[in-house]
Amino acid sequence: MNKIKNFIQQSWLLIVASFCFGLLIAVTNAALSPRIRQNEINKRNRLVSALLPEAKDFILLDEQIEIQSLQGKKNIEIYRAVSEADECVGWSFEAAGSGFADKIRLVVALDKNFEKIAGFDVLSSNETPGFGDQIKYDYYRDQFKGAPAGELKLVTIGERDKIDSEIVVISGATISSEAVVEILNNSITQVKEQMRKKGIIGNDKQ
Repeated sequence: MNKIKNFIQQSWLLIVASFCFGLLIAVTNAALSPRIRQNEINKRNRLVSALLPEAKDFILLDEQIEIQSLQGKKNIEIYRAVSEADECVGWSFEAAGSGFADKIRLVVALDKNFEKIAGFDVLSSNETPGFGDQIKYDYYRDQFKGAPAGELKLVTIGERDKIDSEIVVISGATISSEAVVEILNNSITQVKEQMRKKGIIGNDKQ
């Protein structure tokens, strides 16, 4: 009994301090969440604007697009990229998957017919500096611009300047390279199928 009493006497300050710090973190997170979310939206719009330079606005579709991932089914927000003349010039959405070190989050852009990849950029990743993080570099990402949507395959030898379905692996970062190709193939194929079923693409109403 004395041991318990001594323990409480010696640790009460630590317990109170832990509770206060936890409460402070929760309050801070709640206060900053809207700003963090807005910063993510701003970053996303900035990246997509570079991938679809003809777009002047991005309109969120009302339709729910659901795809299957390793974590289960999830809804994907699809944005219609429109020009100043209110014509569709492409589509964009976020996609994610497991990389070498952690989750890789991408923003993906496609042409208006959903047939070719306009490009992708990295929203967040923790891939190894100097190796896996080369998925952010232009020399790697440029291979995807104009490539067929959902038909990518990774190769160890090839021409990086040639625009086709073959994506040349990053030397020393095979897993990160595979992750990007898998994320794009998996997400694009499913999103494209769902959008066709809903009549969003494959007609003259884009």
